[in-house]
Amino acid sequence: MNSATPTLAQALAQAHTLGLARIDAQLLLLHTLARPDAGRAWLLAHDTDAMDEAAHGQFIALCQRRLAGEPVAYLTGRKEFYGLPLQVDARVLDPRPDTETLVDWALEVVTPLTSPRLLDLGTGSGAIALALQSQRTDAQVLAVDASADALAVAQANARRLGLQVQFQPANWLAGVEGVFDAIVSNPPYIASADPHLAALTHEPLQALASGTDGLDDIRTIVAQAPNHLRPGGWLLLEHGYDQAPAVQALLSSQGFVQVQSRNDLAGIARCSGGLWPSGRATL
Repeated sequence: MNSATPTLAQALAQAHTLGLARIDAQLLLLHTLARPDAGRAWLLAHDTDAMDEAAHGQFIALCQRRLAGEPVAYLTGRKEFYGLPLQVDARVLDPRPDTETLVDWALEVVTPLTSPRLLDLGTGSGAIALALQSQRTDAQVLAVDASADALAVAQANARRLGLQVQFQPANWLAGVEGVFDAIVSNPPYIASADPHLAALTHEPLQALASGTDGLDDIRTIVAQAPNHLRPGGWLLLEHGYDQAPAVQALLSSQGFVQVQSRNDLAGIARCSGGLWPSGRATL
């Protein structure tokens, strides 16, 4: 065999030698071969297939970009979230599997309701709003973002998936009208001085950092939400791995009840929320 035309198995081994995680290499190879939906089983079944020189060069170039910190989702232009194939790029955050915890919780709190009204703040790629709409086709889902670029990505995903989410430009709840049964958000929550930000150079900084303690945007949302929740409505927030106590305290001090947290896939308290009680005046 010509060294310029390795088999698929040899290309994956080369990526491993470069230092790439196996799952990343497999996803990038499937993308290079224009078979993004084929899956890892397909790669195993075709591991002796030869790559042409151009495809091999493209694959190695993608591997090197991944090693430089670029997310796989940006390199392939797609990411699956809650079973939905989303198109993503550097205009939005790469949706994380842990955020599915927030979707699960939101679906749970509106289970008994007919045609619930749901609001996703800072929708980014539209991942949360589209997941909610896909699971509750009777829901009225509004998604907002301050970034026109992010809304363009989210709207394109909604059109491609045929999901009737409504979109609006807004800075959190400023300018949003009406009341909702649940408000959900995965806002920026990294402290502006956090050294981890340096490794996230490919993602939009405004979607990551939020003040000196990482809680500025969550404070704003917690303060604004009561005016937009029906009595018995829920505010559910994703936050950092160590922020559950602080977020719970913010919710309780604002007057929310049944304040609690939910763990992500790794068992870390990743989301906190509370119920807005009936008979309580909004502030």
